[in-house]
Amino acid sequence: MDLNSASTVVLQVLTQATSQDAAVLKPAEEQLKQWETQPGFYSVLLNIFTNHSLDVNVRWLAVLYFKNGIDRYWRRVAPHALSEEEKSTLRAGLITNFNEPVNQIATQISVLIAKVARVDCPRQWPELIPTLVESVKVQDDLQQHRALLTFYHVTKTLASKCLAADRKLFYDLTSSIYGFACSLWNHHTDTFLQQICTGDEAAAANSLERTLLSLKVLRKLTVYGFVEPHCNAEVMGFLHAIFERLKQFLQCSRNIRPESICRDRLEKTIILFTKVLLDFLDQHPFSFTALIQRSLEFSVTYVFTEAGEGVVFEQFIVHCMNLIKMIVKNYAYKPSKNIEDSSPETLEAHKIKTAFFTYPTLTEICRRLVTHYFLLTKEELTMWEEDPESFTVEETGGDSWKYSLRPCTEVLFIDIFHEYNQTLTPVLLEMVHSLQGSTDMENTNAILIKDAVYNAVGLAAYELFDSVDFDQWFKNQLLAELQVSHDRFKPIRRRVIWLIGQWISVKFKSDLRPVLYEAICNLLQDRDLVVSINNYIPLHVTSYFFFFQYLESMFTLLFQLLQEVTQCDTKMHVLHVLSCVIERVDMQIRPYVGCLVQYLPLLWKQSEEHNMLRCAILTTLIHLVQGLGADSKNLYPFLLPVIQLSTDVSQPPHVYLLEDGLELWLVTLENSPCLTPELLRIFQNMSALLELSSENLKNCFKIINAYIFLSSSEFLQMYAADLCRSFCELLKDITTEGQVQVLKVVENVLKVNPVLGPQMFQPLLPSVFRGIIDGERYPVVMSTYLGIMGRVLLQNARFFSLLLSQMACELGQELDQILGNMIEMWVDRMDNITQPERRKLSALALLSLLPSLNSVIQDKFCGIITISVEGLHDVMTEDSETGTYKDCMVMFNFEESSATEDEEPHTEQDKRKKMLALKDPVHTVSLQQFIYEKLKAQQELLGEQGFHALMETVDTEIVAQLQEFLQGF
Repeated sequence: MDLNSASTVVLQVLTQATSQDAAVLKPAEEQLKQWETQPGFYSVLLNIFTNHSLDVNVRWLAVLYFKNGIDRYWRRVAPHALSEEEKSTLRAGLITNFNEPVNQIATQISVLIAKVARVDCPRQWPELIPTLVESVKVQDDLQQHRALLTFYHVTKTLASKCLAADRKLFYDLTSSIYGFACSLWNHHTDTFLQQICTGDEAAAANSLERTLLSLKVLRKLTVYGFVEPHCNAEVMGFLHAIFERLKQFLQCSRNIRPESICRDRLEKTIILFTKVLLDFLDQHPFSFTALIQRSLEFSVTYVFTEAGEGVVFEQFIVHCMNLIKMIVKNYAYKPSKNIEDSSPETLEAHKIKTAFFTYPTLTEICRRLVTHYFLLTKEELTMWEEDPESFTVEETGGDSWKYSLRPCTEVLFIDIFHEYNQTLTPVLLEMVHSLQGSTDMENTNAILIKDAVYNAVGLAAYELFDSVDFDQWFKNQLLAELQVSHDRFKPIRRRVIWLIGQWISVKFKSDLRPVLYEAICNLLQDRDLVVSINNYIPLHVTSYFFFFQYLESMFTLLFQLLQEVTQCDTKMHVLHVLSCVIERVDMQIRPYVGCLVQYLPLLWKQSEEHNMLRCAILTTLIHLVQGLGADSKNLYPFLLPVIQLSTDVSQPPHVYLLEDGLELWLVTLENSPCLTPELLRIFQNMSALLELSSENLKNCFKIINAYIFLSSSEFLQMYAADLCRSFCELLKDITTEGQVQVLKVVENVLKVNPVLGPQMFQPLLPSVFRGIIDGERYPVVMSTYLGIMGRVLLQNARFFSLLLSQMACELGQELDQILGNMIEMWVDRMDNITQPERRKLSALALLSLLPSLNSVIQDKFCGIITISVEGLHDVMTEDSETGTYKDCMVMFNFEESSATEDEEPHTEQDKRKKMLALKDPVHTVSLQQFIYEKLKAQQELLGEQGFHALMETVDTEIVAQLQEFLQGF
């Protein structure tokens, strides 16, 4: 692409690409896409976005195309890679001037320079860093800022490289520029402090921006640029200087107006100081040892004493608390139980921690956390009054301890209490004892203090197990507080039910549970409290039998709540509680779910744009189907379209719904009394699911098996051919576990339909046969191969003969030779089979070859009898009364097979499996009787002398064991 002639054309197309008219925009984008691989295109883009006289939107688009091109075509191995000559020209052009006037474009240019640096610096671009260093020294404000911005992005990018060679290069780079970076930061910091003292806010704001950028550079260099940073005096000097700079900046904040342009940047800089310490502690805990004392002193002073009043702000407090937490919890600072096994660095750090966390310090931290940071604020109380749902959702907002003050304080309390529980337990118990008795309803502060202390006792429940008699506390005080109806006491009632939820799995007597259930039902009727309380219902109490007397009222109240709340998060939580109740009481839920069953279709429709809520609905449906059992068929008009949508990979929502949708599909099949046309039709989704080969494949195989057990004839008639094709494709590229899952499906087909099954899956059987005679190396696969072939041989001898002929033809061997090889490998690899059912099946299958005059079978007679005797050892049990043996796997009727309550079929599928077992030769044929009959038939075929000669080929010990098992025949 000729630069002179192309610039005008490219500029024109870029201008068109900024148009809002799709008719103009689309052709321009297509043209630009075609030019991406043209030599010289990026040189033209460079000329355009560095030309400050052009339209900003056009320049912005040019720099974006340039940046995207680096990702695709800069590396030498990339298809259509840029030539080395053009790249050299582009590198030179990128750092010619740092005078971009538009902030957004300047940032994009800095980022794209960093992208090039990631690939080329320092080997192909050794001049980049020296050029940046010189450029940040100039007096021109704009050029200095842009160079510093680029310096930061380059440093950030190079620091993120992980290969050993790249790390070494970054270490070398850091060593060469660290001193300069420190002096640059100090210069801009001092300048800012001087300017803020003189009241020159505009100049101070510019200096602060440079201070922030230079500190960002130092953060990356300090954290990632040294192997042993504690050995470098400049590094440790910078880190120690942070504390003094922090004090100076915090003091400055007193003098800066909230609306000042400096205020926001100042807070960002203060936060960045703490991030440097946090990152350094995370990456270099032992190098941080020298900073432990100062870090703890600084953080505790500003967060837990009056020194921080008027200067600290929320994010600063959060970061200081995280710093304390990381020091307290750091495993590098915890000695081994055997002190001699601990490193000197660990012992030194532990010594510093122990010396700092004295009884007075710990007591003050604990009291301050509870009585200051745990207190509900006026804003929170107002929010609770005006919008309880939003308050509850925000309060239980997930894993947010790093970013929000309240969760952060609670996590810090838990960690410190766990680490120093012997010291802090008496302190917390004293606070609890001081709150015994009635509370003055007019004293809001007393109510909030009680709420905070109860919060602390709940958080420390496991640590307080031996110190608090919670049952007595519940009976003597907490239960009464749950019944106080005064409006101002709502925070305590809410907190008490949460507290019980924390303690119920720690220490709570079962005879107190009915009283608790009664209290929960009463609380659920309080419309002002119900949303919050719903989040703290101790779910696991529903596992106890006497919960059933409260089931109807509890379920009704929860359902009413589900209808009343409006936010998705709240509905999800109510559904979660309902699901837990349904799961625990199982079939006992049937009389009460009618209203929920009618409401869920409406909720599903309303949640079309809220996939996470739909996931919660799917989970509820899973438990509903399990609870309703065969009666879940009444839900099919709603249930089956939900399954259809959730498991259709052509529908966008499947990304969120697939896992739960498959689980629902499976339990629906397991509990279905019969196969309906609609249920059969859903299986059309399966082909695409099998092609995904995702982590959901195991559930897909379970679903296929469920269809086979539900109605094998109808199902296989419609889908056997498609399944067989899918399995053949899957077996080409699948893990051993996946291979076994496929083979188990085939095995189940043969078990359910031994006549038609082999024909339907005939394309798969040659590979199974070949795997046996070749001696498949994976035992679990070999075991499944033998299970499949055992079914064919025992239950469809005609098809086995055809398969044997087919294999002889394919392998170019004699039929008897193939049969002999198979029997020999079967006997040799019998130990691969660990399941007693398959071991008995193998014995039955090999015995089914008798009686026979075939010389190969007679040659393998010893192996067949050996396998049979092994099978007898597996299945025969001795009757203590008669002294005779019987086959323990033989099932005579359904009642006998489910003699105990624990063994009763739970689902419809369990019943189907039991019925199938009554037709399975493994469970209907006595191995003892079968051996006797086959040997007798062989004796009649060969005559006494011939049979005697055949038995002499069997080991005498095996014969003796066989005779013992066959006594009485």
